[in-house]
Amino acid sequence: MSFVHLHVHTEYSLLDGFSNIKQLVKRAREMEMPALAITDHGTMYGVIEFYQEATKAGIKPIIGVEAYLAARGMKDRDSKLDKKSSHLLLLAENETGYKNLLKIATAAQLEGYYYYPRIDHEFLAEHSEGLICTSGCMSAEIPRFIQQGETEKARRLLDWYYEVFGPENFFLELQQHQIPELETINKTLLELGPRYRARYVATNDVHYINPEDAQLQDILLAIQTGKLLSDPERMRMTDPSYYLRSPEEMSRLFAEVPEALSNTLLIAERCQLDLSRKGYHLPEFPLPPGQTAQQYLRQLCEEGLRRRYGERADDPEVRQRLDYELDVIHTMGFDAYFLIVWDLCRHARERGIWYNARGSAAGSIVAYALEITLVDPLEHDLIFERFLNPGRVSMPDIDLDFPDDRRAEMMEYCAQRYGSDKVAQIITFGKMKARAAIRDVGRVKDIPLNEVDRIAKLIPNIPGKPVSIQQALEEVPELRELYNSAEYIRDLIDTAMRMEGVVRNAGTHAAGVVVTDKPIIEYLPLNRPTGGGETPIDAVTQFEMSVIDALGLLKVDFLGLSTLSVMAHACRMIEERHGVSLNLHNIPLDDPETYALLGRGETAGVFQVEGSGMRRYLVEMKPQNLDHVIAMISLYRPGPMEFIPQYIRRMHGEEPVTYLHPALEPIFAETYGIPVYQEQIMRAAVELAGYTASEADYLRKAIEKKKKEELIKHRAKFIAGAVERGIPKDVATKIFDDWEEFARYGFNKSHAADYGVIAVQTAYLKAHYPVEYMTALLSVFQHDTDRVALYVADCRRMGVEVRPPDVNHSEWDFTIEGEGADAAIRFGLGAVKNVGHGPVDVILAARAEGPFRDLDDFIRRVDLRKVGKRPLECLIKVGALDGFGPRLVLLQALDQIIALSASHFSAREAGQMSLFGAETGVIEPIELPPVTAAVSRREMLEWERELIGLYVSDHPLSPVMDAIAQNITHYAMELSEAEDRQYVRVAGIVTRVRPHTTKKGEPMGFVTLEDVQGAIDLVVFPKTWARYRELLQYDAVVLVEGRVDARGAEPKVLVEKVSTELKHVTPLAQQPSPQEDAPQPVEMPQVAEPPVEYQPSGAPPPPEPFPEEGDFLPVGEMPLAAAADEPLPETADDPPPEAVSAPVMAAVGGETVSREGEAPPSLPPVEEIPSPIVPPLPAADRSDVHMITLTLRSEGDALRNNLLLRRVFGLLISRPGNDRFAFHIFEGGRGYLLDFPNYTTRLEPELLQQLHALIGENNVRVEKITFQ
Repeated sequence: MSFVHLHVHTEYSLLDGFSNIKQLVKRAREMEMPALAITDHGTMYGVIEFYQEATKAGIKPIIGVEAYLAARGMKDRDSKLDKKSSHLLLLAENETGYKNLLKIATAAQLEGYYYYPRIDHEFLAEHSEGLICTSGCMSAEIPRFIQQGETEKARRLLDWYYEVFGPENFFLELQQHQIPELETINKTLLELGPRYRARYVATNDVHYINPEDAQLQDILLAIQTGKLLSDPERMRMTDPSYYLRSPEEMSRLFAEVPEALSNTLLIAERCQLDLSRKGYHLPEFPLPPGQTAQQYLRQLCEEGLRRRYGERADDPEVRQRLDYELDVIHTMGFDAYFLIVWDLCRHARERGIWYNARGSAAGSIVAYALEITLVDPLEHDLIFERFLNPGRVSMPDIDLDFPDDRRAEMMEYCAQRYGSDKVAQIITFGKMKARAAIRDVGRVKDIPLNEVDRIAKLIPNIPGKPVSIQQALEEVPELRELYNSAEYIRDLIDTAMRMEGVVRNAGTHAAGVVVTDKPIIEYLPLNRPTGGGETPIDAVTQFEMSVIDALGLLKVDFLGLSTLSVMAHACRMIEERHGVSLNLHNIPLDDPETYALLGRGETAGVFQVEGSGMRRYLVEMKPQNLDHVIAMISLYRPGPMEFIPQYIRRMHGEEPVTYLHPALEPIFAETYGIPVYQEQIMRAAVELAGYTASEADYLRKAIEKKKKEELIKHRAKFIAGAVERGIPKDVATKIFDDWEEFARYGFNKSHAADYGVIAVQTAYLKAHYPVEYMTALLSVFQHDTDRVALYVADCRRMGVEVRPPDVNHSEWDFTIEGEGADAAIRFGLGAVKNVGHGPVDVILAARAEGPFRDLDDFIRRVDLRKVGKRPLECLIKVGALDGFGPRLVLLQALDQIIALSASHFSAREAGQMSLFGAETGVIEPIELPPVTAAVSRREMLEWERELIGLYVSDHPLSPVMDAIAQNITHYAMELSEAEDRQYVRVAGIVTRVRPHTTKKGEPMGFVTLEDVQGAIDLVVFPKTWARYRELLQYDAVVLVEGRVDARGAEPKVLVEKVSTELKHVTPLAQQPSPQEDAPQPVEMPQVAEPPVEYQPSGAPPPPEPFPEEGDFLPVGEMPLAAAADEPLPETADDPPPEAVSAPVMAAVGGETVSREGEAPPSLPPVEEIPSPIVPPLPAADRSDVHMITLTLRSEGDALRNNLLLRRVFGLLISRPGNDRFAFHIFEGGRGYLLDFPNYTTRLEPELLQQLHALIGENNVRVEKITFQ
């Protein structure tokens, strides 16, 4: 007897279901099931993927959802009365039912969400048409009443369901799992049945596919709840029976109720739903009266052609290309699409918002005429079919870049133009990647964190090329050795391997927005926003990008490009100061000085070319025109990078340019015979083998995707076509063989040309208006301290003075002071940490009356109550009040200064000005206290570096900067671009020295070096340590040579030589290149301590919910609070630059750098929780940001304490958002505040629920952060 599973959870029941859709469908087909349902918890994330896979496999897909019913109304949110919800199984019988499911899933998310996405009885009754409903599992309403012995309530509820759905559409659900209560529920349902002439349906509560998957699903539950597998109190399934049982097994289980089995087939037969694509659903574009979309598009193109080409607009080449493209666009039905994108660009132009269209759209003359794109496709030989292939039915894709500070305005316009109910952002699903799987599994299995981290770090982390655990085991000998070293490690890796790739969380696409012609819930369900940031579009689709495309819906990418913000800001200042109006359409692309700047490698802040590797090649290349820059952008990627030296040699005539056949010369001459662009392959296929442009695009895609079967067909087609046109067969074969290799490095020229234009334009601005351009750069990146340090250093190199912040001169952004050769850049107050818009606005408003004469004047004109103590303290420390007195004196008088200002403004508000008020001309002056302690110049510089990211008033390296610049190969920020084991030379000032001992008892050391761009971690092995340890002293300026260890999150230098002499060193040009000097791997000694955790600078990367490198508190076997005070052991094969010293020491002692030999600061007993450090957020992200303070008390058991710390920390960082958190730890009569300024979380009911369960409700405090 056959059977259909109607109660099935896939992996889209996040962290609960473990059924991969493809494998689920495959298993159902193996068991010859005619149909299969999908019923995920409260959402419809996977329904289209499920529909497509099931249809492809010949299995009838049944679409449903296991909804959550609110305890009362769906909008009630009482923590005691509404915390629990009940389940309800709903299946779509037809299209009406499917559309009601869309509305139910949407309303549950947008209106009813409280712990769960909920609906209520009233909403369900209004949307019951076309739905088949069952009484549900044990967690449904009716079974719960039965369990509680309230049969009468169950009967009344059944009456309601039968009245709403009717006897034909309501079934009593029977299940068989190893739960004693189920027997009672089933028996009672069978007894109640005759009253309604009820029909029964048998289901299995499927959460995974095979019985052996039970353990993996259990791990998911532990991850979801933040519990250990060993925790006896945690949520878990009762038994391993929640798999996709066979029809035979279900028949045995329900032999006494055979109709419950046959009714599954009945329901499957009744469910008739077609979700196949039904054309495109473009929004309706408002047209001028009497015109069609086709006519209006041509009119706009004709007008645009005159603006773009002038007299050339009637040239046959231009006219033919336009007519051809418009014909293709109309035939494919995309006239409205181009009008919609044109309208967005028109609005941007009218509002003064700069924009750029990236990608293959640059190949369209229609897009160029409509002023959507910047690049002339005819001038650069760009191919339209690379953008829109008439043989490939898919929506065009134009990605629009806007200044990142004005992107929201464009999204808001889109929502207003087409209706907020027709616009939504697009969801994304984060999958458990290799390293995250190791960390997740290790955490719930309670394997020591340092061991888990060591294993995770052995899996290569290559951006854009994810490496699986299986692949890593095959390729990394050390990982394989660990795998075979212990049973529990083997189990960890094997388990993580099976977990890898499961859907872990939902997020929001960075740029994608879907726009429809009808209300969006006619096509898909909506989700509540997944992130913490505010956007003008307050709904997210439940379907991801590929599904949006499959449904024929319009997707527009609104991308934020900070370079456009920089250019727009710079050009505004250029117009104000020089009267020259520049924009993306008139910045010259043929200026010799621009290319001279690029050829000198002065590319800091220049779009796409500012890295050290790119700079080195540009110096060798000496580009002369835009084509050279476009080629460099295309070649400077893994794979094609190996051709750069050959390209440069050929460009300079140092190597002959050769072609396999003369017919290739016109196509490949622009790149000196080297195939660089995909468009070149397409042109060659057309001209050498008679391909149509559309066919050539298929060839390009087959090569790019390495589609074997298609490549075999194209090989035969190309060779035959080439031979027919007189090319020898062996030559044609060799050409095609070369092209197959091209898959590794071919690049989209349209995209490269567009970005090449912007690269040259930014270089022009820097070459001709350096002060304005650097000011704009610093303003846009003022919150990125690494970049600020880099750009300030570049300003100084160019002879442009950067002045420190000053309350009498600074604005929020960086500004320009002076004219001509005397022009200087003034630091903006917004770049100072812990000083938000509120305090700065108060100061600037008071200064509008004129500069502050002295401290008294400042106190009486600026209401320091509104500024706040911490912002004022930070402003003093960076020198913004140096005009009023020495920093230390002002800091000592800080409370007095604020009190005087508060008293003054309070009196003024009360109308009680004293005799000595401002209007009398007699003002009581403030008396600053005498200096009671000395502060060194170095300490003041450290304040600056801590709060604005660099030494602004001076730099300890200033006297030797010229020597350093002439003799190093890399600055700190450039080391990440160096190859593993590449020989480098770096220099800087020693800021930290940490001696260590290997297992053999040999001394070695870890040293932190700082240059003008940041910190460099040095690993000094025993022999080198013995030779140079006397030179590696705190505050010493040293030159270091060694090899880069690029295996960890941050690169380190394995030291070979150290020198304090900067004037007698080999010039940079003589340094061996990576190709000339390929070093052997360096054998790294083992040290006695276990691996250490460390926190890299900056926020953890967003792609994975659990950050890849060192994102857990370093805890060892020490008392709980000692984690804040004690340096942790480290290993030579993963030496940290600083074990949490920055966040921990800043929180407990105000120091971010711990010096060797210094004792940790002593703390007074803490009676109340102090205010945690809250770094500023961008203005757009500041609404409803919270601080979560967690109180933790030592239980006297170090292991238990540290385990709790790790679990709480891991739970917090697993939810990306904008909310902040801190730990307040009590131990031994003392209180310690551990603040985490580089980490965030997302406050939500589930998180609070889990925190309460872990540490108790009274130990969790939530406060709203007010940014002044």
